[in-house]
Amino acid sequence: MNTSLKRTLLPLGGGLAAAALLGASMTGTAQATDIVKHSESVGTPDAQGIATFWLRNNAAALEAATYLEEDTTEVSKLTSTGTAEADTKPGSVAPTTTTTTTTSKNINLPRTIGKVFFVNAAGENKWCSATSLQSKYQNVVATAGHCTYDTANDEQLLDKWIFVPGYYQGKAPWGIYVGKQAFVHYDFGVYEDYDRDYAFVTVYNGVSVSTDTTSKKNKRISDITVTDAGRLGDNVGGQGFAWNQKLQQANFVFGYPQAAQPDGNKPFTGATPKWCYGKTTAKTVGDAAKKIEEHVGIKCSMTAGADGGPWLLKYSNTKRLGYLNGVTSTFNDQDENNRVDYLSTPYFDGDTYNVYTSAANLWSGTLL
Repeated sequence: MNTSLKRTLLPLGGGLAAAALLGASMTGTAQATDIVKHSESVGTPDAQGIATFWLRNNAAALEAATYLEEDTTEVSKLTSTGTAEADTKPGSVAPTTTTTTTTSKNINLPRTIGKVFFVNAAGENKWCSATSLQSKYQNVVATAGHCTYDTANDEQLLDKWIFVPGYYQGKAPWGIYVGKQAFVHYDFGVYEDYDRDYAFVTVYNGVSVSTDTTSKKNKRISDITVTDAGRLGDNVGGQGFAWNQKLQQANFVFGYPQAAQPDGNKPFTGATPKWCYGKTTAKTVGDAAKKIEEHVGIKCSMTAGADGGPWLLKYSNTKRLGYLNGVTSTFNDQDENNRVDYLSTPYFDGDTYNVYTSAANLWSGTLL
């Protein structure tokens, strides 16, 4: 992708300093060599308050959240744009495994997938899909860029941002993980460039509600007692990472769809994860209305709520692990029958790897 050209043509987002991403504005420079933008870190006291916001009253705030009604709900038709431009040699980082393996004829859902929750500029509890990702300190979450930044209103929305792996019908089986620092591509943070619609967020150790008020391992915060749930990757593992891969390979796509189809049909609830499987498009695809020039498509009927969900290459059904090769960015109607039938992701290249490694080498710490 000709990054410098995109920076020249796309309009500048004017609200970067106006609102809070993880409680702070994003930083970075306009130099072509600096392609990473990141938020300031969320301090431990603020992170503790975020954890209790979501956990108190039997996690009622999680139940009250709804999918992010972003402009991805406006489905359109993708057009072929050519061949993906690999900027370096293909590469991959192996996943972080857990000791649990499962044999089944059915598709085993990854332990790494879950929902990211946050509060938007209107004060509404929202969510997207996401996954735990391999990293040096087992503390990184991958999702869509628009699940960390409100492109429609030029406002950052990582307020009270958390990740809940294994989310299932309102439950948080491995605790919640408060976001500490978010990393996006410069072109997404500044120009809202959907060719770079991905984000990598470092998270604190997880916490969960405890009924034991006497243990020294637990801590009373506000009106609840919480216990340290440990590092994210130690609990659920972390998917590997792949970049500059060839197209037309088989991928599993996971997510929590909830939105109705454009024709009004409502096949999904958002309470449980769903999946799609197939080969990606042979060529890159685009959407002029969203200034997308280099996405990759896959046939799938999942709707909004699944955005941010992982595309996994070489997924092992027994280990429940593969290689992150994309994140769901847009929902599309190739048949033009008023129903979603294709999803798209940015093409993961060397720039994506650089943004990922900026997060993957940082330790977050604990809340307690």
